[in-house]
Formats: sequence, structure tokens, C-alpha cells
Amino acid sequence: MKIIISPAKKMNVRPDDLPAKALPQSLDKTRILCQAIQALSLSEAKALWKCNDKLAKLNYERFRHMELESAQTPALLSYEGLQYQHMAPTVFTREALSYAQEHLRILSGFYGVLRPLDRVTPYRLEMQASLSVKGFQDLYAFWGDTCYQTLLDEDRTILNLASKEYSRVVEPYLRPEDRFVTVVFGERIKGKIRQKGTLAKMARGEMVRYMAERQIRELAKLKEFRELGFVFSEEDSLETEWVFLR
Repeated sequence: MKIIISPAKKMNVRPDDLPAKALPQSLDKTRILCQAIQALSLSEAKALWKCNDKLAKLNYERFRHMELESAQTPALLSYEGLQYQHMAPTVFTREALSYAQEHLRILSGFYGVLRPLDRVTPYRLEMQASLSVKGFQDLYAFWGDTCYQTLLDEDRTILNLASKEYSRVVEPYLRPEDRFVTVVFGERIKGKIRQKGTLAKMARGEMVRYMAERQIRELAKLKEFRELGFVFSEEDSLETEWVFLR
């Protein structure tokens, strides 16, 4: 089983908290993206990133001096969004970290598929960014089925805790023999189930931590998840979409 999650926009350098291991698996493609961004002017990069002047200058300088092979921060610690705060990987036991390294994968517009202990450097590049490179109109076309192929394992099961922006780089390539289950964290409002972005990010992090701490290898065990007040709703769930209501 593989668990897929989204990255976070905010990143940091933290090489000392956990030992980083290998470089990312698709670094050749990352180099192409890096060179394409380095060729942009500051104004072009800002338009690509859709951010303010301060963030544009920060990330422009990051790319100007980027040395991919020198990265030392493990991917799981480099991202600092709500999802990662609630996952709390810095307090993972050795067993939980080993579980995450085996099962958890972070989807990235810049790196493709990241294992938790892959060595990364701070960057800014969302999967839906309008970057045309090497004849491909956007990053979805550029990555093609690379992310899907990298994720595959023997049981062909993928638990989707990623946002639609990122799961879209995998879903078009699914085959009939694959099991792809998307988790929805929602609330019933006026008879309809609504998923709120902030709460969903928190719950996704909690679910990853829950699975790592309990070494969950069978999806059925996930129905016992109760963090943040969420409870599995059998009546609202489908085979390919599991709904947890608060």
C-alpha cells in the first residue's frame, strides 16, 4: 500500500533532525524543471508562482543558487504546512518512521514522487503552475505517468490523502487492477457533505500519524480512525471514496 499526500508551500532547511537518505528518484526530470525556472526573469517567475514580491525574491534567489545534489533536508521535515504540523514527524518513533518510509509518498510539482527521507531543497512550484517545458504544455503533461509508475507496488493499493491538484497527476493512469481510495473529511451541512480545506489538511496529517503509529497495513483498520472528532460513515462511503464525518 502507498499513501499519497500533497506538499506544502512553506518549506525550510532542517538537516539535523532526521538523517536524510537518497536523492529523489526522478531527479533527471527535476533538473529540467530547475533549468527552465532559472531561465526566467524575476517578473516571469513571480507570474508563474502567483505570489507577492517578498516570496518571489526569496524563491528566485533559491533557484539561482540551487544545487540539487547538495540537498540535506529529508522531505518529510522540509514542508511546514498544517498537514505536516498535525503529522508531527519529528516525534515519530523509529518504527513509525520506518513505516512512513515504506508507505508514505509526497507528490511534488518539482520532484514528482518523494519518499519521506529523500534529500530535498526548498523550492516553489505547484503542480498546477502554468509552466511549459520541453514541449509539454504544463506539469501534468511533463510528468505524464511517471508519478503513477513510481508509486506502484505489488498490491497496487493507493490511499489518496492528497488534494485534487496533486492526485490528478496519478488518477488518469489508474488501471482496473488498481485499488485507489480517496478519503474525504467532511461535515453534513443542510443535508450535504462539505469538506473544509483547513480542517481536511489537519485531518490528513492526523491520519498519516495514526497509520504510522499503529503500523496499519490493511485499509479496513483505517475505519477505526477517530481523531479530531471524525468518524467513518459507512452509509456515505463508496468503494473508492471513504467519508469521515465530524
